[in-house]
Amino acid sequence: MSGLMLFAFLFLLAMSVPVAISIGLGSTAAVFGTDNLSMIVIAQQLFIAIDKYPLAAIPFFILAGNLMETGGISRRLVDFAKSIIGGIQGGLACSCVLTCMIFASVSGSSVATTFAIGAILIPALVKHAYPRNYAAALQASSAELGVIIPPSIPLILYGVSAEVSIGELFIAGFGPGLLIGGALILYVWLYAKFKGYGKQDHEGRLSFGVATQKASFALLMPVVILGGIYGGIFTPTEASVVAVFYALIVGFFIYRELTLKALIPVLKKSVISSAVIMFIIATAGLFSFLISRAGIPEALGSWLTEVLKSPGWFLLGVNVALFIIGMFIETSASIIILAPILVPIAIQFGIDPVHFGLIMVVNLALGMITPPFGVNLFAACAVARISLDKIIPPLLGFVGVIIACLMLITYVPDISLFLRDWVYASSAQ
Repeated sequence: MSGLMLFAFLFLLAMSVPVAISIGLGSTAAVFGTDNLSMIVIAQQLFIAIDKYPLAAIPFFILAGNLMETGGISRRLVDFAKSIIGGIQGGLACSCVLTCMIFASVSGSSVATTFAIGAILIPALVKHAYPRNYAAALQASSAELGVIIPPSIPLILYGVSAEVSIGELFIAGFGPGLLIGGALILYVWLYAKFKGYGKQDHEGRLSFGVATQKASFALLMPVVILGGIYGGIFTPTEASVVAVFYALIVGFFIYRELTLKALIPVLKKSVISSAVIMFIIATAGLFSFLISRAGIPEALGSWLTEVLKSPGWFLLGVNVALFIIGMFIETSASIIILAPILVPIAIQFGIDPVHFGLIMVVNLALGMITPPFGVNLFAACAVARISLDKIIPPLLGFVGVIIACLMLITYVPDISLFLRDWVYASSAQ
């Protein structure tokens, strides 16, 4: 059964069939080829995979991100970031990273961040004489923070799949997110100095006071959302609904850039994006059920325990495997399929499942900015209006920086766990 399913999946993938459909058809073929399985199992497992309350947060966070883009919140966040570090050489490029960090603290989606911030900053970077392909690579890489800094859709998926506290994952996500964001800012600044980019970045920059005043309601949004979660006022799932209502109120009544006419395309775009993710989750759930039924997780666990005899070697092997997998399989599908398999093995090696979750998410997020199926690359190329091959050369430096950060996150657990442990220790007193 597992051999037939894997062969069908890889064959369809090689034929350029979308990942979610390849997973679904491969799983269906496996059910057909198994005598003691009824076809009703397909419908049951598809429903069970998406019948999870925390998954309700996904469409709402996607909608909140789209409302922020249309309602003027994104543009004000860009102006605020420019007012902080836009005055130095390369400051506009650094502002791109900082804006993505702020936007990510509400949207939870790297693709939404790419479109919302890239539509503003890529043309601005090109206007300030940055190469178009470099601007697109910078935006795609910076937007990766959208899946690391909480609230994060992949972290929600990992929490549901591995039965790990989403609240703990959100707290733990700040350390890796800030590390990667800080490293990218340092790299961008040094690269601009080396290449001579961004000498006029200070032009058109608002003062910090004016920018803060204009962006005050935009900046209050992550405070309300994250403060409500960590203050115990609402759950991460409920926070996604609060984010939508906040974005609607600010866009309609405060900034007055959101109209009823503009709301229809926003809703349509959000529905399509949500449907794609939920379809992936459903088919990946069926795939995961059949893999578990075939005993693959136990067999893989035994093999890894025998071959990789220490936690260090296990983590290195997982990093290499996830990096390769992330290049070909969409992040959501990878998490849902692999988390139930790998987390029990990680626990056997004494690795905290929250720490392991951050390793998985950061690793698979790299797949969003690596060919051939990096969704952030396609999004950034669409905004910059360039072909995929043009973005690859400047992208290599960003990938190298993130891989270096990943190694630190992997082998220094306190980067992920310090804040979580401190928060829980403080609440226990």
